[in-house]
Amino acid sequence: MLRLINCIWFAENNGEEAVNYYIETFNSAPGEYHKGEMGDITKSPKASEEISGIPAGSVMTAECKLDGANFMFLNGGPVEQFKLTGGVSFIVECETQEEIDHFWEKLSAVPEVEQCGWCTDKFGVTWQITPRILDELMKDSSKADRVTEVFMPMKKLNLEAIRKAGE
Repeated sequence: MLRLINCIWFAENNGEEAVNYYIETFNSAPGEYHKGEMGDITKSPKASEEISGIPAGSVMTAECKLDGANFMFLNGGPVEQFKLTGGVSFIVECETQEEIDHFWEKLSAVPEVEQCGWCTDKFGVTWQITPRILDELMKDSSKADRVTEVFMPMKKLNLEAIRKAGE
């Protein structure tokens, strides 16, 4: 059986803290769709200690499911080529403004990089907090210009304003 796993490298060795934070964030979200589930925790073996610089017995990887998607958080240490950037983001589609507000409050920690529903959290991971209806509106060429004009200047997206633009 094939599994697709999103692996995120944590240079600060805070992958375990991140997995717990994300599970709490998804499990405390309003609505029934966004849920998190803890997976396996793997400890760093003695054999990798010298090369990785990570002490044997500390958390090497933490796995979870967030809204049904598989994630692995790897405590890999500060390797330049594996720094997190906004070039990779994870989309959280929301049904209500309450859901958008919840995820924005929990996952937006770097206000200077917020735009159009994109935010970066305290761990450096980039998220897109979007209303589910946005994709549908953007596929309709008669609505896409009006909708884009409304949401482009926003930081956190306003579902009601986007809906009105799509009418």
